[in-house]
Amino acid sequence: MLGSGDGKGVGAGPGVGDAQRDVDPEPDHEAIARKILLDQLTGQARSRHELAARLARRNVPEEIAERLLDRFTEVGLIDDEAFARAWVDSRRRTRGLARPALAQELRRKGIDEETLRGVLDEVDPGAESESARVLVRKKMRSMRGLDETVAMRRLTGMLARKGYSAGVAFAVVREELGATEWADEH
Repeated sequence: MLGSGDGKGVGAGPGVGDAQRDVDPEPDHEAIARKILLDQLTGQARSRHELAARLARRNVPEEIAERLLDRFTEVGLIDDEAFARAWVDSRRRTRGLARPALAQELRRKGIDEETLRGVLDEVDPGAESESARVLVRKKMRSMRGLDETVAMRRLTGMLARKGYSAGVAFAVVREELGATEWADEH
């Protein structure tokens, strides 16, 4: 009897739609992949390699992933060269990284060697030396009480970790230490 308090309300018994509710429909991998790609590209550019890895982690079949990645590339939503340029510009400004460190990061992002070389060739060596100077000047403020030899070692080590060659690092540090009162203080 319906509604008599026996726990069986309207629609609680076997019915027409039960077979459909019990079987999970096949997921729409293409729709899922499109959503993943669009979510990943919102607010920040990403390399094709990063996007492919994200799709693989979400178990999107490879043929669907490749087709969508090709289409997104074709319409300009994925552009590894533009991504690499933006990455280099950002990392140079915010972290002061030199070309070798930038190249290593771009390789981890899956940027091919030809694109990587082309983008890094656009970096002005003079601008790179100036970036090293800015980093050294900033770091020197916290090193006032140190011996010049210790300061030299720490400053060149910092530049080396950021990808600057030993020649650039030593030249910049020597110039900056000599240009300040550091030489007079010690």
